[in-house]
Amino acid sequence: MTLEILTADALAPVHHGFFTRRGGASSGIFAGLNCGTGSSDQSDIVAINRARVAHAMAVDPGALVSVHQIHSAQVATVTEPGPQGRADAMVCNTPGLGLAILTADCMPVLLADPEAGVIGAAHAGWRGALDGVLEATVDAMVALGAERQSITAVIGPCISQAAYEVGPEFLEEFQAEDPEFMRFFANGQGDRYQFDLPGFGLMRLREAGIAQADWTRHCTYADPRLFYSYRRSVHGSEADYGRLISVIRL
Repeated sequence: MTLEILTADALAPVHHGFFTRRGGASSGIFAGLNCGTGSSDQSDIVAINRARVAHAMAVDPGALVSVHQIHSAQVATVTEPGPQGRADAMVCNTPGLGLAILTADCMPVLLADPEAGVIGAAHAGWRGALDGVLEATVDAMVALGAERQSITAVIGPCISQAAYEVGPEFLEEFQAEDPEFMRFFANGQGDRYQFDLPGFGLMRLREAGIAQADWTRHCTYADPRLFYSYRRSVHGSEADYGRLISVIRL
């Protein structure tokens, strides 16, 4: 099956892709393009899937660079292939390297300043976004020569507000950080709330002063044919879940 890749006009002409789960070699609960080395899927199958992604991005499989994601605001500056350690974002100005982020409801965020030749990729769940991983990624791109007002960022498929139910303690943490953040919560059933993760991410990106920030408007929870979803796997009492991959390269 052919890989299905979502792209964003705003990031053109930089080569990038938000990969769906279609076109992979995994089976069972991982059926499709599971690229999560941390999943319980067969490691050789995950390697095949990642090799297909590398081919689609026209990079060597060894040049598909990723980090050990820990829900932090840590950013790695990538200059060569290989493991990049514990972080949740990467920036790069070296041609031929693909920055790869894994998600399954969290936001995959791809960023580029084509004129400066600087790219970035971030994994942003609620914790990372609240702690400033998106702003830290923009700052790291500027440190490599990007112009803040020339950076475009696109949030790929992630969980939407309609599917993201949270409890009062979750809301209280955001309220303690800034009461203005309450606008990203809608009332749910009982004492529950619905959190707008991509809306929050867009606000953080725009307040960082970049040129443009968009969301592809795809919900990972709502479409099991195209996307893996951690929350959907929990609701379905599944033992594990696949990881989507999003890649950008110069």
